[in-house]
Amino acid sequence: MAAASSNHFLLSFSLFLSFLSTSTLARLSPQTTTTTLDVSSSLSQAQHILSFDPQSLKAFAQTQTQPLFFNSSTSAAVFSVPLHSRGSVHKTHHTDYKALVLSRLDRDSARVDSLSTKLLLALNGVKKSQLRPLPTQIQAEALSTPIISGISQGSGEYFSRVGIGNPAKQYYMVLDTGSDINWIQCEPCTECYQQSDPIFNPSGSSTYSPVTCESKQCSSLEVSFCRSGKCLYQVSYGDGSYTVGDFVTETMSFGNSGNMNGVALGCGHDNEGLFVGAAGLLGLGGGPLSLTSQIKATSFSYCLVDRDSTGSSTLDFNSGLPADSVTAPLMKSRKVNTFYYIGLTGFSVGGQAVNISPGLFEINESGEGGVIIDCGTAITRLQTQAYNALRDAFVKQTQGLPSSSGVALFDTCYDLSSKSSVKVPTVSFHFGEGKSLDLPAKNYLIPVDSSGTFCFAFAPTSSSMSIIGNVQQQGTRVSFDLANNRVGFSSHKC
Repeated sequence: MAAASSNHFLLSFSLFLSFLSTSTLARLSPQTTTTTLDVSSSLSQAQHILSFDPQSLKAFAQTQTQPLFFNSSTSAAVFSVPLHSRGSVHKTHHTDYKALVLSRLDRDSARVDSLSTKLLLALNGVKKSQLRPLPTQIQAEALSTPIISGISQGSGEYFSRVGIGNPAKQYYMVLDTGSDINWIQCEPCTECYQQSDPIFNPSGSSTYSPVTCESKQCSSLEVSFCRSGKCLYQVSYGDGSYTVGDFVTETMSFGNSGNMNGVALGCGHDNEGLFVGAAGLLGLGGGPLSLTSQIKATSFSYCLVDRDSTGSSTLDFNSGLPADSVTAPLMKSRKVNTFYYIGLTGFSVGGQAVNISPGLFEINESGEGGVIIDCGTAITRLQTQAYNALRDAFVKQTQGLPSSSGVALFDTCYDLSSKSSVKVPTVSFHFGEGKSLDLPAKNYLIPVDSSGTFCFAFAPTSSSMSIIGNVQQQGTRVSFDLANNRVGFSSHKC
């Protein structure tokens, strides 16, 4: 009897110790945070964009937008224009989603190379005036420029519609936070590529005015020439594409929210390479000739709809930051004033901090390093050390998901064909002072085919500069508070 009681006591005590041990481990182990990826919805949207016909929507030119007012204290005029993904404006010729993804990734790589080259030239003191465009033998069907993509091919770019001239005529324009010069194709054409709208004819505008060679605008160009006292411009891109023409001032209209006179832009008569689709480009960079600088914007913001979405959002100027914004420092490099550098300090996966070297993302004295945020780049590029650490942390927490072979620049992919939804560890950006931004699962696990292969949407770069791309920005209003040097991220403000 005593032996039985003793055995019972030992068993109970053993169970108690086991429970105590388990409870202690549960308290000490960090709680993994997860978010749900809607696999079925992502695949359905991917399939839809292949068959979507932009003509089924009302004319984009008729879209009326009102600016989203947040907590802006500026007295500057507030402008707003609609913002669409390329897929909602131009019908893709691809019938296979994987082929569409691969074409996007090809162009995205060219885009990243172009930005990295821009930084490298600046660091080495090489001026663009010392360079000349290289002839290209690539066909538009095979690849496209880092700025304007090929014929009806999807890309990571976003379009808006603005009015040029007086009376104003509406044109599709590509948005680009990675460049400064605004330009549009102009009659008469020495060489003009195919675009959706009629080519702009300066003779039909009463406010068209050539810029003189002595003007401040002309001297601010990286590459300029003179002809009969008038300023000529040239902008070239990483794949050999370029635009050349007269540098002028014109009236620019922003939907029904107002207009601005005397905006300096390139009137391109010779536009060669892989440009097809939009009429030109709106430079939203930080340089003196960018649209944001010329209209003296105290802030601007955009919300990028899903790359496969047919919906729209807005690009707003001077509307302030939403009160619930997660903010990060906005910084400038002394070497390149175009880029918007952001104070990224690290990441977490599943609520657990990723181990990276302190100061890895800082800009050093020579101008190397740093992280820029860019709406023209699709996939976020990270210095190799940071990428490997982030990827390894994600892989460690997704061992229960069936893996798949890599696709193009993606080395971490999963076969989710048998699942309608799946919980995955939350990926978060950290900005210091305890501030962090949790990304939706669809912003870092994206479909690369129609059969259910999803890949981790980050990639390494050999450049010292990292880039936060538009896939990670989707569905979030990104606000650039230029007056107070900060960037804000706010969900559900699209």
